[in-house]
Amino acid sequence: MTKKKAFGFWSAIFLGIGSMVGAGIFIVIGEAGAIAGKLVIFSFLIAGIIALLCGYSLAKLAITYPSRGGIIEYLVQSYKEGYFSGSLGVLFYFAQLVALAAVSKSFGTYAATYISSEESLFWTNLFALGILGFFVLINLIGASMVAKSESLIVLIKVSVLIIFTVAALVYIDPSKLLSSHTTSSINIFYTLGLTFFAYQGFSVITNSIEDMENPKKVMLFSMITAIIIVTILYIAITIAVFGNLTLNEIIKSQDFALAEAAKPAFGTLGFKIIAATALFATASAINATLYSVTQISYVLAKNGELPKIYEHNIFHNSEGLIISALLIVPMILFLNLGTIASIAAVTVLLIQGLTHAGHLLKLKETGANPVIVILAVIGTFGAAGFAIYYSSQHTAHFTLYVTIVFFLAFAVEVALQLFTQRKITKQFISSEE
Repeated sequence: MTKKKAFGFWSAIFLGIGSMVGAGIFIVIGEAGAIAGKLVIFSFLIAGIIALLCGYSLAKLAITYPSRGGIIEYLVQSYKEGYFSGSLGVLFYFAQLVALAAVSKSFGTYAATYISSEESLFWTNLFALGILGFFVLINLIGASMVAKSESLIVLIKVSVLIIFTVAALVYIDPSKLLSSHTTSSINIFYTLGLTFFAYQGFSVITNSIEDMENPKKVMLFSMITAIIIVTILYIAITIAVFGNLTLNEIIKSQDFALAEAAKPAFGTLGFKIIAATALFATASAINATLYSVTQISYVLAKNGELPKIYEHNIFHNSEGLIISALLIVPMILFLNLGTIASIAAVTVLLIQGLTHAGHLLKLKETGANPVIVILAVIGTFGAAGFAIYYSSQHTAHFTLYVTIVFFLAFAVEVALQLFTQRKITKQFISSEE
């Protein structure tokens, strides 16, 4: 008797929603709102459309090249086995580290609100490092208990956000939404990198392809449905926030604006509840991302793309977990939340863009609509370009930070291939090869 697969249509949708509605929305809404004002509503809409285009492209790739490797597998399939695809694999690993730093810093920011009403860098960094260290220990001991609680955490955070949004929409002040004070419409595009970052978890659905019932039918429809649901939720949350706070209030509390927006409807208790939900969401994201980062580093090390030390076992995990955590620490200590989020957003967009550009080389095999894939390429690279331009104008050395991340990825890949003579290989071999 054939064993029933773990993911059907609705379970795949919940996986996508849980992955998207994580730390991203708690980080992004204030940071992006401080730049684009109430026009950030349109930024979330456009970012959702870009996510839909990317989701379609990834779903087609997943069906054609079914592998748990996800994006790394599609990059190798498109660009062949070599320096370029290997470098992108290392870059994907670095992107996960930067995203993890952003999520840890967000946890620290929300946790610090329980200590002081004013932003405190000391408490923020202390809590950020503390939660990172806690989940490193959990992953070393064995994360099975935390993994089992992930579904409950997803249910709690999504439920709280829906309740908050509905209540906040009742309490909105229309004059704040209709205020003549607004920012330039070009800022909609400058914030696309950040708002897309709030959606970036949708690619996780492709990693479930080997455990999915009828993937040719379920993969694409579950991907599109999950992104549409999250887009509607994000737009409703944004309207709720801007209907309850002035732009000056959002700028002042940009790192925890979502919690601040709960005050008109629920008072100080509402602030604490949303802050607690943010802690739940970021904690679950840290645990899940640490696990995936460890798996990425282990696979890359096994294939010769990272030093062998990443493979060595410590308790129920590998040294890759420790090294990954140590690489995250300086980002937490020396970069602010906005900078880390922007670097993570740009890196994710560029990796997505390169994935869909590679898909153009495989259209004959995937049978995807070329117009949609081309629009995914334009959308991701365009959003990345606007984000790089804006951030380089407002954040010292931003372009240098992004360049360093890319340079390190290529330098590590070239050095390791020269020393190990190994490279990332395809996990799925088609019948034609």
